[in-house]
Amino acid sequence: MNWIELTSEIQLTGIQELSRTRPQVIFKHSTRCSISSMAKSRLERHEQPDATDFYLLDLIRFRSLSNKIADNFKVNHESPQVLLIKNNSCVYEESHNGIQMNEITEQIIRC
Repeated sequence: MNWIELTSEIQLTGIQELSRTRPQVIFKHSTRCSISSMAKSRLERHEQPDATDFYLLDLIRFRSLSNKIADNFKVNHESPQVLLIKNNSCVYEESHNGIQMNEITEQIIRC
């Protein structure tokens, strides 16, 4: 898994632009939550789909950025949470034990 650390609103703007040409995935991770650590580990055991960027947001350190993501994509804040962004919209989101790479991959194929 090639995580890109998400740390700024400038990066978020870039994600929104990139999503017009290729799917972007944001994983909102709480470093203090065992469920979040388990979900992250499950993702890391699988191959990352081609032509998709995967961003890791430490929402303890970057809580305001996490809130901005929720506002921009009109989703409720969850932790852990995965969002699939395409054409500047969240086309799929899942949280907690529902986070599965095979489901993310299936949604990417549908894009």
